Amino acid sequence: MAEEIKQSQYDAGKIKILEGLEAVRKRPAMYIGSTGPDGLHHLVYEVVDNSVDEAMAGYCTEIEVIIHIDNSVTVIDNGRGIPTNIHPDKKVSAAEVALTVLHAGSKFDNETYKVSGGLHGVGVSVVNALSEWLELEIKQNGSVFQQRYERGKPQAALKTIGKTKKRGTQITFKPDGQIFEQTEYSYDVLTTRLRELAFLNKGLLISLEDERTEKKQEFCYKGGILSFVEMLNESKTPLHKPIFVEKEKNGIMLELAVQYNDSYSENLFSFANNINTKEGGTHLVGFKSALTRTVNSYGSANNQLKNGETVSGDDVREGLTAVISVKLPNPQFEGQTKTKLGNSEVKGIVEGAVNEALGEYFEENPPVAKKIIDKALNAARAREAARKAKELIRRKNALDGGSLPGKLADCSQKDPALSEIYLVEGDSAGGSAKQGRDRRFQAILPLKGKILNVERARFDKMISSEEIRLLITALGTGIGIDDFDIAKARYHRVIIMTDADVDGAHIRTLLLTFFYRQMAQMIEKGYIYIAQPPLFKVKRGKTERYLKDEAALREYLIGMAGDEVQIYQEGSKEWASGAKVKGLLKKLASYEAIIDHFARKQIDAEVVRALTQHEELQPELLRDRKRLDALLETAKGYWTKYYPTYVITSSIGQDEEHVSHRVEIQIQKNGAPHLIKIDEALIGSPEFRELKNLSPLRLGLGKPPYRVTDSDGEKEYPTAAGIIQHVLERGKKGLSIQRYKGLGEMNPDQLWETTMNPESRTLLQVQLEDTVEAERVFSVLMGDEVEPRRNFIQQHASEVKNLDI
Repeated sequence: MAEEIKQSQYDAGKIKILEGLEAVRKRPAMYIGSTGPDGLHHLVYEVVDNSVDEAMAGYCTEIEVIIHIDNSVTVIDNGRGIPTNIHPDKKVSAAEVALTVLHAGSKFDNETYKVSGGLHGVGVSVVNALSEWLELEIKQNGSVFQQRYERGKPQAALKTIGKTKKRGTQITFKPDGQIFEQTEYSYDVLTTRLRELAFLNKGLLISLEDERTEKKQEFCYKGGILSFVEMLNESKTPLHKPIFVEKEKNGIMLELAVQYNDSYSENLFSFANNINTKEGGTHLVGFKSALTRTVNSYGSANNQLKNGETVSGDDVREGLTAVISVKLPNPQFEGQTKTKLGNSEVKGIVEGAVNEALGEYFEENPPVAKKIIDKALNAARAREAARKAKELIRRKNALDGGSLPGKLADCSQKDPALSEIYLVEGDSAGGSAKQGRDRRFQAILPLKGKILNVERARFDKMISSEEIRLLITALGTGIGIDDFDIAKARYHRVIIMTDADVDGAHIRTLLLTFFYRQMAQMIEKGYIYIAQPPLFKVKRGKTERYLKDEAALREYLIGMAGDEVQIYQEGSKEWASGAKVKGLLKKLASYEAIIDHFARKQIDAEVVRALTQHEELQPELLRDRKRLDALLETAKGYWTKYYPTYVITSSIGQDEEHVSHRVEIQIQKNGAPHLIKIDEALIGSPEFRELKNLSPLRLGLGKPPYRVTDSDGEKEYPTAAGIIQHVLERGKKGLSIQRYKGLGEMNPDQLWETTMNPESRTLLQVQLEDTVEAERVFSVLMGDEVEPRRNFIQQHASEVKNLDI
């Protein structure tokens, strides 16, 4: 494909124009699907898809995505860069046309990209239109170009700002809060999409960094979807090496990776033009049909299936992990979420290719074919045994809703949408919950001990478990492919309520495994919740209060001390008190959190604090040597006064790409050297901009020392952290703080008030944002293989907080 493109230039003439941007801000849902979370994340996908198109064309090998602290996002690639020459029709740069005219992209010209990724394909112009601001930087032909937009409008023409030997495009944008319901990005949602793109484009390196939480991951898979299947099966026991099929016919490219394992669940992922077709489509239908036909055909021809015996598609797919990816010029997406491939011609092409390739593979690898057919036969026998077991149990009224279990304390409300059920561990917790509940709409089901781990059990064994049968009957949905019906659910809120100890966590995990494997629709519909009992109990005199987490405890302590402490504001020459103090402390806490963020990136906290003392510090100042020298002298004065043990030297160099100065500060701190680079990338970053907005100087506190007073007298602190610590310590005076362990310590009234009362409780809704990672984690933690579980524990041990042993 790359060879074809080399014959035609990627320049301004290739940017095809279809329509203007006027309607985008008025009707954003028409272009990105919604103004909710899906539409918000779609902005990132649109920018990334452009970079992936460059990779598919053979010009890009790396894509970097960064979520900044203010929820702006940067996407950087090393492709050819958006064309910068003047567009022949619009008489402005082609880059400006691409960012201001809807559908003005080369993907609408089949000479440039034969196959293009992306669902809506509306282009980066829509991202620009729906962003509060967008900054574009292009490295191309030895020059660096830059342009800024606000709500879709260019603030100046594209300009050359420096020289470079690199190439590529960098886009940073901040979603517009006037358009979107909320503007907070989910790291997990972006992880899912970027991992998929890395699997589907073998060898492409995609990295994701979240500066809010300092999470970072890199995705690069030399084997493409073959690596995808191996990852999905890493915690299972594979029955054979992965089977890989690659075919092209009539301009449609097919890639398929298949591997069976010893588990009892099927795991299928299908993609069309890099889009996860969650609702399936013609490519998946073709694959399933071909797989069933090939297995039956080979089994009959080789006497594994006798006397006209056949195995069903469900039996053939037990223990199957497969990924199918098709790429085609004009995909047609259907279904409620537009993630179902509708091209009728794809079914026949996939069916024929899979029939031929699997048939050949089975002929060449008879032992593997035998294992697959034996597994399908065992699945058929187990399915028949499970059917008989269900019939036997049903005759005893243990699975239909006609006879509810005696342990269930049901509610009087019969409307499922208004009803909820608490799953609690043991009869004692069940007793407190029954006494504390509102019996009008809250049902209680106590579960005895730890339920069966369904990850390791076949269906017939699972429904033989008494606790599992109790659960199925109480919920009313039935179980299994033929019997499960979400419409029969008796409660639309199923709340898992266990103790905050190791056993409670284990029971919660076993229940989540059951719902994920056997009633996934309950999770998809948002019916499953986890109760969140409070973490702290604070007591002052005879007054007790429960607090849900450390943030709530911190807020409580600030509230207790807020009326007693005053902070001096240099700007207004006044002492702030009461509500004003609480507002200042909230902002100062955010300021210190960003300082800590920089410190973890090896940018010394005191260097950053010193830089925020200067209101005039903007990227432009780095181009003025005289003003920069003056600023450094002032900063050195701050360090000398408050940190006399620091040994500081500085030097000023050139940043050629931005034609500005770069400052290098060398600090000797506790005998160890630290080198900090201050350049336009740092000073212009969203993190530094946010830091300046929250700085004590901007908040009116002036420059240090900062003055605080209370009944014990006045004190001075060199940093905002000192003020915060002073207030927290003041709030703890006369207070008893107890870390809360479990539900058993509460009487029914306390249980109602803290954990069951809809007005005051906290519930976590279980959501499935990353299907691939969920599949992997459940397999690792709940499966039979010990080694992957040990590796997982060792890898994540450092992330554990508040471990009770």
